[in-house]
Amino acid sequence: MRHSNSGYQATLFKMPASEYVVNVASVPQRSPFRYPGGKTWLVPRVRQWLTSLDDRPTVLIEPFAGGGIVGLTAAFEELAEHVVLVELDKQVAAVWQTLLKGDADWLAERILSFDLTYDNVRSTLAQDDGGVRERAFRAILKNRTFHGGIMAPGANLIKYGENGKGLKSRWYAETLANRIIAIGKIRNRFTFICGDGIEVMREYARRKQAVFFIDPPYTAGGTKGKRAGTRLYAHHELDHERLFETAAKVAGDVLLTYDDTPDVRDLAARHSFEVECVAMKNTHHAKMMELLIGRSLSWLK
Repeated sequence: MRHSNSGYQATLFKMPASEYVVNVASVPQRSPFRYPGGKTWLVPRVRQWLTSLDDRPTVLIEPFAGGGIVGLTAAFEELAEHVVLVELDKQVAAVWQTLLKGDADWLAERILSFDLTYDNVRSTLAQDDGGVRERAFRAILKNRTFHGGIMAPGANLIKYGENGKGLKSRWYAETLANRIIAIGKIRNRFTFICGDGIEVMREYARRKQAVFFIDPPYTAGGTKGKRAGTRLYAHHELDHERLFETAAKVAGDVLLTYDDTPDVRDLAARHSFEVECVAMKNTHHAKMMELLIGRSLSWLK
């Protein structure tokens, strides 16, 4: 084992994986997005997984990046030498393209200087020009001012928000700017691809030191796991069979996360994956269970 990382693991090993619930407030908040299916709660588990490997991965691929919290954690904490983020949604992709291609400071300043009023938000989101940088700003604006951070068609602006703060409930300009600037400073640790996550997985499939964190926010016919994706994400259809087949064939290690359903357990069993339920809390702080899937989950015991 490369190193013990005992500071992260000691607490986790005191109780079964199914009972330990991560205190999200204790995890560094690094993503500029607020995502309905965000994986901040999973960060300690990801640390545990990556540090259990014999060698530090040369690359971690996150084929369905979304808010990218796992990739960000791996890059900031140097749990992998390099991180590849893949995202199909062009709104989200514009943010990662802006952050990782040298325009993080511009985006941070755009956020700090924006006068957040309902009229300004509506007029800004009605625009459809300005190139990638302006698309990135509109994506952040929508993500932070729409109910639940939902960016899919049909989503609406916050009216009342937390404690009656309305639009400003989730618009922390300085915090957002600081996160964005911090990501920009380590952009050389990332590669971003706007495209099909499964195809990118295949490109890295033969690399033994490449690992894959797979959290698809989609739903598909016959697979009930990730059903919420229909209303949360613009791209919500995925061939889960194809995904599992691809994951089963890669040379490096994989970690998938799914809703716990019989369909998903069947997919995992048919492709010789182990499964383990772990505890999480949703946005309303209710305890829920999520399914972790991998070739070996002995590091969770």
